[in-house]
Amino acid sequence: MNMPKPDLTLLIGPTEKSAMRFRALLKEKAGPLAKKGILAPEWNHVRLYTACAEADAISMLRYRRGLDNPLVQQTLTAEFISRFEKELPQMDGKHVVMAAAQLGNLLNAPSEIARLHKLLTPYFDRIRIVAHVDEQARLLTQHYSFAILEGRHTPLDQEITLAGQSDWWAGALAMRGKTAPLYGVFDDIHAPPFWLDYQTLLKTWEAVFGSGNVTLCPLDQARLSSDAGMDVVCDALGIKNTFGKSDPDRLFRAEPAPSLARMRQMNDMLIRYGKVRDMIIPRDIWTQVHKNVRTTGQPIEPGSLAAVSDHFKPGNAALIKRFPELKTVLRPDAPLAPWQEAEPTMGFRASQYLAAFAHALRKASTSGAEKRAELEAAQQAAEKFDGILAGETPDKAERQANERLLNRVKVNHQMVMSTQFKPHNNLGAVNEEELAAAYTEITPRKLKNGSSGNVIVGCMKNEAPYIMEWVAYHRAMGVDNFLIYTNDCTDGTDEVLGRLMEMGILEHRNNDNWKGNSPQQHALNKSLKEPLIQNAEWIAHIDVDEFMNVRTGNGTLEDLFAAVPDATNIAMTWRLFGHNGVTRLSDDFVIDQFDTCAPKYCPKPHTVWGFKTMFRNIGAYAKISCHRPNKLDEAFENKVKWVNGSGQDMTRDAAHNGWRSSKKNVGYDLLQLNHYALRSAESFLIKRQRGRALHVDRSIGINYWIRMDWSDFRDVTIKRNIPRLRAEYDRLMQDPQLKQAHQDGLAWHKAKAAELHGKPEFAELYSQALDVKLNETERVAYALSLDMES
Repeated sequence: MNMPKPDLTLLIGPTEKSAMRFRALLKEKAGPLAKKGILAPEWNHVRLYTACAEADAISMLRYRRGLDNPLVQQTLTAEFISRFEKELPQMDGKHVVMAAAQLGNLLNAPSEIARLHKLLTPYFDRIRIVAHVDEQARLLTQHYSFAILEGRHTPLDQEITLAGQSDWWAGALAMRGKTAPLYGVFDDIHAPPFWLDYQTLLKTWEAVFGSGNVTLCPLDQARLSSDAGMDVVCDALGIKNTFGKSDPDRLFRAEPAPSLARMRQMNDMLIRYGKVRDMIIPRDIWTQVHKNVRTTGQPIEPGSLAAVSDHFKPGNAALIKRFPELKTVLRPDAPLAPWQEAEPTMGFRASQYLAAFAHALRKASTSGAEKRAELEAAQQAAEKFDGILAGETPDKAERQANERLLNRVKVNHQMVMSTQFKPHNNLGAVNEEELAAAYTEITPRKLKNGSSGNVIVGCMKNEAPYIMEWVAYHRAMGVDNFLIYTNDCTDGTDEVLGRLMEMGILEHRNNDNWKGNSPQQHALNKSLKEPLIQNAEWIAHIDVDEFMNVRTGNGTLEDLFAAVPDATNIAMTWRLFGHNGVTRLSDDFVIDQFDTCAPKYCPKPHTVWGFKTMFRNIGAYAKISCHRPNKLDEAFENKVKWVNGSGQDMTRDAAHNGWRSSKKNVGYDLLQLNHYALRSAESFLIKRQRGRALHVDRSIGINYWIRMDWSDFRDVTIKRNIPRLRAEYDRLMQDPQLKQAHQDGLAWHKAKAAELHGKPEFAELYSQALDVKLNETERVAYALSLDMES
């Protein structure tokens, strides 16, 4: 039985400021709206616009987001089809609403709007298009201010000239064609805004979506930015506002006309300077220049653009007849003296400011040749991607799937190379290439009566060869106790842990009878009733492939806590370590075998900056989850302090939710969590055969390998722990029964690896994994395309 399709209301701007306000209001009232069957999913509006735009229509937004690849249109179309098919059946709503101003202010060709219609119609019943408009001269003053801040170097003379022509839409589009992305010149910023011609906007959209399905609504900026903003939203949806008042938010701040004159002249100077020197000037330099040339004065008066108002007056009269509610907003301001660019004041000369910024420009800018070399590298990477999935694939569906995958990879690669997501290692103070002096052994501390000290709670399945190193390592750097849960082990894991429990080293619990979505969460829920957890000072949930790498003092937990004395929660961000060319499983220490890793700066894919949390046991949280404690008690709202791995406060970001670091709160200077998700290539095969502790319904295949096999940089800082690890390891292994259990587990894994080599599925995966040769940027692109967990 087919599910009924929801209705869709698209708010197409055309101003981004209004669309942003609509999105904020929809998010603020998401709960009450959902109860009435109205949903506002957070689909990426920029990607939706890009999926519909002509391949060669490169706007400022597309360029800055790295979405100017010719393949992006078909790739993002496939992305939205997949999203609609997956998410819409799960949505309990009859009406979907989305605010995407780029649809209204960037799409202008009938073919683009037809592409949007084709994408949406299979998944929605009635589709309504709503554009919010204000009188053209008023919106032009606002758009001009926005465009100047984005680098526009042309004055308003061109719009005033255009007002003398009969067809604004066609005339505005005719002034395009001067795009030079490397130097910051884009048609949507430097040419007149075609979309001010509301009559043609209406006609163009109705030609595709049908007469009566496109509505023009008044853009009442005062009301939209006030606490009555939901009134405007509800008017657009055709419903009564029963959602109450909303948080006010200023919609538009007028820029002084003298400031706009100064910034426009600087934009012109910077563009010419960049072209002459073949120099790409980064956006933060433009912003810095704008801040330095700002001055005071009155804003541009819409009445000074009476020529524009006069041009649209007849058309507006016709629109008011059809949409009477537009009568007030389409009334022009009283005419004033014709616009002339304001005097920049105080003897301002753009060339003098350019000279003052020349050093900063040369230091921060990149050469056009360098950018062109980058594009050439992207082309070479595309050819490399083609090779990874090359070969005979007789199945047509498989060939098409591979082609779609490769297209996504190529688009992602260009996006990553062109944006702030490009990975690099220039983050933090520690130089991983220098091996500092070894850490010294510490004496196990005597705990207070009733205290279990610093406790790790962990979950394991078939990890026998790795337990001894992991336990010895963490004991040697200050962990006092361990509570370990296992389920369905067949490799001797239970025997190793059982003997360690008999020796008083840790507590082991069988978790075979787990219930719920994952054995891991079932175990963590049960752990809260354990005295070891209830009496702990600090608690961390980490896995046996994760090692806490303290990079301050003598590398102990005591040194870490001393460095962040006020912290109650410490986010330990992952540093992912690849297989380092090690193919065979051996008994050598993991932390010694594998020292190649991901760059420190790597915001994408999302798994690279995942974190685990060490937290004080002060009763602030009611639940332990995989990455962090959850369910903060209101009484502790102002008592918890989260810090990152550099000791910087991140409470606002992490107090209630989140499990990954961001560009603004990542840190590795004091602590990182070394994550050896693969170990050797043979270990990866066994992990693939074993399955997962948390997401038991997700397989581990080549996508997991690509996402986790980071080997572009080197970090040896954890090796300072090897002498004291070796000492503790040897002490524990003096026990013959424990040593035998460890050796039996290692033998089981070696036999399992040999067995898997003989199975075609695993032999192919092993060969495919070792054949993948990607640099860090290519890996990000590929991982983003294969990632099933984003």
